[in-house]
Amino acid sequence: MRPENLSSGHAAIFSPGLMDPSITPPEGVIAAQGKRVVKRYNVYRNNVTVSLIDALAAVYPAIQRITGVEFFRAMARFHIRATPPTSPLLFEYGRDFPAFIEAYEYAREMPWLADTARIERAWLDAYHAADLPVLAAEALAEIDPATLADIRFTPHPAARIVRSPYPAVAIFAMNRSDGPATPLRSSDAEDALVTRPGHEVLVSRLPAGGAIFLTGLLDGASLGEAVAAAFHETPSFDIEANLAGMLSAGVFTGIQHGD
Repeated sequence: MRPENLSSGHAAIFSPGLMDPSITPPEGVIAAQGKRVVKRYNVYRNNVTVSLIDALAAVYPAIQRITGVEFFRAMARFHIRATPPTSPLLFEYGRDFPAFIEAYEYAREMPWLADTARIERAWLDAYHAADLPVLAAEALAEIDPATLADIRFTPHPAARIVRSPYPAVAIFAMNRSDGPATPLRSSDAEDALVTRPGHEVLVSRLPAGGAIFLTGLLDGASLGEAVAAAFHETPSFDIEANLAGMLSAGVFTGIQHGD
């Protein structure tokens, strides 16, 4: 039975053992004359596992740099056994990896690791998002101030927010380059804004109140509602600075006027 020629029914029988080494080769699997089925199935299983580990390493290079290759590959192997792929696209694999890291026993001494991984996943999703023009700053100036609170924004497909009680943005930034990592000088919470206003993905640290403000707008809240939520969480919220920041970062593509 050649894997590339499997029907969906045969694949359902053949594939479970690829993720679980305790499962023996399914009945009906044969090998060339003189070849042992178990040995060849184990080789195929190992190749699948290695390819998925490599895929996770490509998606989460900062995490691998932080933990070291040996730790990362061991952690990834456990994740693969618990969460088999559901898509043939390898870059889609690993969406559950940050949650797995958060619960992974041996990563408990690095509580910020899962949020750093969430930023890495958001970076990849932003990279593969659709290309759309970003909203120009002049668009707000053309709106009647009396109706400004009622407007809503159309999110750019690349825009994402990751909130963290740890300095995850700084940790992400210092581990995405090949140079030496600089000492971390802060333990403050950091919220990440991930955008792609042009061809390059940008990861920015949001100012106080910025995350709840932009999350509301991305979820369809009006400008007035988002501002109110931001002030409720952060009384020192700076409206002008956050508006300027979201426009320069390319968070939105258009404006929807209220009824």
